[in-house]
Amino acid sequence: MQKPVMAVTGDETAATGDMPTYQIRAPTTALPQGVVMATSPGSLHSPQQLAEEATRKRELRLMKNREAAKECRRRKKEYVKCLESRVAVLEVQNKKLIEELETLKDICSPKTD
Repeated sequence: MQKPVMAVTGDETAATGDMPTYQIRAPTTALPQGVVMATSPGSLHSPQQLAEEATRKRELRLMKNREAAKECRRRKKEYVKCLESRVAVLEVQNKKLIEELETLKDICSPKTD
């Protein structure tokens, strides 16, 4: 047995003062017993609106992904530059140490003239 569900609507345009008037009316569609509508009227979307929303979300996600990839490439380029700079410094340092080693070998080794 299904109970009738009543809806309350407000009429703010009533000319009876500051208080809005309300009237009770029967719903236009009958829901099966135990079914509760939990969505507000503003949240109901047509299939076209849902598709547009999905497209918008996808575009936003793609845009964020592009920006993240761009930032990742920038950081990687900066990291590689830093490594190349470090390699150059270490090569110079290594060359100086090799020269110093050769000089010390010449000084410390006995001369066989």
